[in-house]
Amino acid sequence: MSRTPFDSFAKQLLEEFLSPFGEVDTTYEVPGESRFVDVLFIPTAHSTDATQASGLFGEIAATPCLLEPFRNQPSWIEVRNCLLKLFLVQAETVRRARRDDERLLDAELPQLWILTPSASQTLLSSFGAKASEHWGAGVYALPVALKSMIIAINQLPRTEATLWVRLLGRGATQQQAIEEVLALPTDDSRRSNVLQLLVNWKISLELTELFEQEEQNLMAQLSQAYLEWEQATRQQGIEQGIEQGEKALVLRLLSRQVGVLPEPMRHRIETLDRIQLELLGEALLAFSSLSDLENWLDHGSLQ
Repeated sequence: MSRTPFDSFAKQLLEEFLSPFGEVDTTYEVPGESRFVDVLFIPTAHSTDATQASGLFGEIAATPCLLEPFRNQPSWIEVRNCLLKLFLVQAETVRRARRDDERLLDAELPQLWILTPSASQTLLSSFGAKASEHWGAGVYALPVALKSMIIAINQLPRTEATLWVRLLGRGATQQQAIEEVLALPTDDSRRSNVLQLLVNWKISLELTELFEQEEQNLMAQLSQAYLEWEQATRQQGIEQGIEQGEKALVLRLLSRQVGVLPEPMRHRIETLDRIQLELLGEALLAFSSLSDLENWLDHGSLQ
């Protein structure tokens, strides 16, 4: 279960980038003693374009997995707890398959991903984790039978593919990632969605007033993200308000010009984009009947 503002931010970010590929569960309770997986992901779809857009998250989404993000490097006990949850989920998966008389391959069992802002050599060697040639810098594989990986976020290369994972880092790593998000084109939907998540995190931190000095330093960047989001939201509201006002004006002028508008015709006008609306506003003075308006809607002219 979520315990801190970072837990909520991490779960929301993971859900944002994994949901295009399958089912994301952020409240999955492990059978037995009460334990909750931070994020349980089961793939249901695959899109090459979506995978490339989501980078490392898209690659992770290729197989069922448990994702456990940490704000600080996990202790041995915390890593063991993650492994325990993995084994319990795997056991439950096997039980369901047997109950349904289905054959389940080992490759189909969930894999564990531990996301940590850093990972000391002591931590890695203690669990037999070794650098993965397949995944590249910053990703370490535990012995193959354990089906577990550790991502040391501060060691990931600064590439577009790792950007969204690096947002879960700390210090300079996370600050750099936020700067990269702010530098994305303003029409990039991922940018606006992530800014919204960062704003939510900023608000949560301010409400708890329990953030560390590092979070205090981070607040400046989160404030910048907030300003970007607020400005974009305000501008969007202004544009929507202008468009709604233009539609209301055109509808009033049409009613005076050709009489009461039938509901289907009114609906067609309300679905026009801003450019079409402006063209209609210029043309309506030449209308003398509803048929003139209908011809214009059908052909863009009186015919």
